[in-house]
Amino acid sequence: MRILLLCRANNNISASATTTSSTTTSSTTATKKVLRGGGGKALSKRSSKRSNSGGNFIVFASSTKKKRIFIDGEAGTTGLQVRDRLEKRASGDIELIQLPDSLRKDAKAREEALNEADCAILCLPDAAAVEAVALVTNPNTVIIDASTAYRTNDEWTYGFPELSKEQREKVKTAKRISNPGCYPTGFIGLTKPLVENGFIPKGLRTTVNAVSGYTGGGKQLIAIYESPEAEPYGAYGFNLNHKHIPEMRKYAGLEHEPIFQPAVGSFAQGMLVSVPLFYDNMANVKSGKELQECLKEWYKDSAFVSVREYNQTDDLERGAFLRADGLRDTNKLELSVFANDEKGTCLLVARLDNLGKGASGAAVQNLNLSLGLDETVGL
Repeated sequence: MRILLLCRANNNISASATTTSSTTTSSTTATKKVLRGGGGKALSKRSSKRSNSGGNFIVFASSTKKKRIFIDGEAGTTGLQVRDRLEKRASGDIELIQLPDSLRKDAKAREEALNEADCAILCLPDAAAVEAVALVTNPNTVIIDASTAYRTNDEWTYGFPELSKEQREKVKTAKRISNPGCYPTGFIGLTKPLVENGFIPKGLRTTVNAVSGYTGGGKQLIAIYESPEAEPYGAYGFNLNHKHIPEMRKYAGLEHEPIFQPAVGSFAQGMLVSVPLFYDNMANVKSGKELQECLKEWYKDSAFVSVREYNQTDDLERGAFLRADGLRDTNKLELSVFANDEKGTCLLVARLDNLGKGASGAAVQNLNLSLGLDETVGL
């Protein structure tokens, strides 16, 4: 993989291209080319692009057909995971545009990188993501936003390809993709197929209970949980207005928002999302097996979503516990249906890595689809 480094040296711009190999531990550096700023002539014939900012920033226009990727906010928890996944891919189909630490918050440098990229992944807070989107003027740049800023915006494509066959095609052609939230990925993955197939009425009022690894709270929460003062478990969201709720309702196809009770556990990565249901509140459900079969049919062609056997308990920890961190460092989403037909009750459970399918893994999957690459590369 090639890494394009954009940096400022007084009034000159130095751009270096480093080639890395995922199959060996060595790396080789290509000959450094110095491009003159202030309207000076570029020394490299490979550079065909110059900014309209007086020559302050110039990035190589690669002579290869590799896709250029810029991660805006790569120093954050999600950004680091995205970068790690991209750097480890052995396909050699991409190159990263990276800014030195001193320029990561430089608006002009970020603007150049955003517009030079074939795909820009925004790993920023909501307000900063909105500002970044406003900097993009290149109509060919695909933007994948990992914040909540655009998740319910109809002008953006929701980046959950498994939502439907049509959704995967939308992601492939989209220029603006909103990466799903971690909790909604589990809730929507469980409920959308059951709503579409008539098992869950659209007017049903639902509840969802979930626990996430502490990395979902970013660097501040990570610091707390990696200190001696951290609580072993903490429920939150008691204002019943969590920012993921509108996203859950919209893409599950429900008329009412669910009651959502999230929690954080003393483990780094992983997530369980549970939705309890009564047969009496659903439409013509005689057995939980019907729900499991519906989910299994819906996701039968999915590379990342799997459905466990009905009432499967033989692989539970100590015969009783479904570990939240069982899919750590993967882009997998695993769905389970546990039911008691005699009592007419069932529990839908989704398991995923909050930083994998719940964040960085999903971003890379959407990147692959939107750039016409193999959906599973790097995942």
